[in-house]
Amino acid sequence: MIIDCHGHYTTAPKALENWRNAQIAGIKDPALKPDPKALKISDDELRESIETNQLRLMKERGSDLTIFSPRASFMAHHIGDFEVSSTWAAICNELCYRVSQLFPDNFIGAAMLPQSPGVDPKTCIAELEKCVKEYGFVGINLNPDPSGGHWTSPPLTDRHWYPIYEKMVEYDIPAMIHVSTSCNACFHTTGAHYLNADTTAVMQCIQGDLFKDFPTLKFVIPHGGGAVPYHWGRFRGLAQEMKKPLLDDHLLNNIFFDTCVYHQPGIDLLTKVIPVKNILFASEMIGAVRGIDPPTGHYYDDTKRYVAATSNLSDAERHMVFEGNARRVFPRLDAALKAKGL
Repeated sequence: MIIDCHGHYTTAPKALENWRNAQIAGIKDPALKPDPKALKISDDELRESIETNQLRLMKERGSDLTIFSPRASFMAHHIGDFEVSSTWAAICNELCYRVSQLFPDNFIGAAMLPQSPGVDPKTCIAELEKCVKEYGFVGINLNPDPSGGHWTSPPLTDRHWYPIYEKMVEYDIPAMIHVSTSCNACFHTTGAHYLNADTTAVMQCIQGDLFKDFPTLKFVIPHGGGAVPYHWGRFRGLAQEMKKPLLDDHLLNNIFFDTCVYHQPGIDLLTKVIPVKNILFASEMIGAVRGIDPPTGHYYDDTKRYVAATSNLSDAERHMVFEGNARRVFPRLDAALKAKGL
């Protein structure tokens, strides 16, 4: 089985975007505020949006199951207040849940949290619990920068975040550390803000002692870990100068990297530098980079091709990347698959 740990609902029916635009307009003019019940998306519309997009490519590329969450750039936690974010998160999570019910063999959910700048993370707990208990979601996306590129929140190691971590440990779910849209003109959303955030998250964990308080907490760092695996010596050296444990001891029981690296040399380096047990297959398919690479003639985001081609992995190690590590990092996913006899 090939499990993609990083999928977003980037192809949701247009009605979702239209409702969101109305919600944003309603922030300035309450008379324009839409009722969540006004959003009507049929099962047939959901099927079409998936069958002609994600599911079609999954079949073509040979992947089986995607951990599926709302579109990252649509989270836009910097817009409005907590009430706005809470309503928006509930709508987006419900759509992912409906997709997982329509295609139970191919998709399983991960939750968007209703984060809002300056708001206590405790306010996210109700949505997190609903998604785990009622929807059967197996993970969450945690935005370390709800301000949208201005970084007004404390670092991930601060006690500010502990209410979410406590629930993660209680339910044995990991968090993908994933920012949303940048509203800072200095940072392009997917080319700079995403990769900056991945790097920043790891550096914050190096500087702090979070995993002493939460030894079983698990973070998935997307997009191949930002700069970290490709400048491993720099981060190892910085940790050493800070009198921290060696990174292999300090981080790699808790931090994992996905394979959303869109060229062969990048995957080769990732699999050479980072221990295989810390690498999870992912594609972010139909996401930030959707085109075809001219020299190869293949889609940039066809990451299965790169993992299959690298000479750094044995067949057993490739199995770990494609399936085994995801089942270990997402225990609720593993339990769901075992319940199906998989």
